[in-house]
Amino acid sequence: MPDALTFEARLARAKFRAWHRGTREADFMIGGFFDRYHTQWNEAELRWFEALLDEDDVDVMAWALKTQPVPHAFSGPQMELMQQLDYVDIPR
Repeated sequence: MPDALTFEARLARAKFRAWHRGTREADFMIGGFFDRYHTQWNEAELRWFEALLDEDDVDVMAWALKTQPVPHAFSGPQMELMQQLDYVDIPR
């Protein structure tokens, strides 16, 4: 059985998954959130983000846009940061 991934390897995988969601909108929202905040994350915050990446983009975007209630597992400070949307930089 392979050794568990290091924190840095998990961050690299999370970055890839955040920027390869399937739609530009989800890429900018979820990938932009990763780029803005990942350097501040501890183990618990990375676990939260990894779990978020397992959710459907439509749901994540609805929670971030506040058009759907946020499930308890994802509510809290990180979702509040995501809901600010001030990290989204859409190239022209």
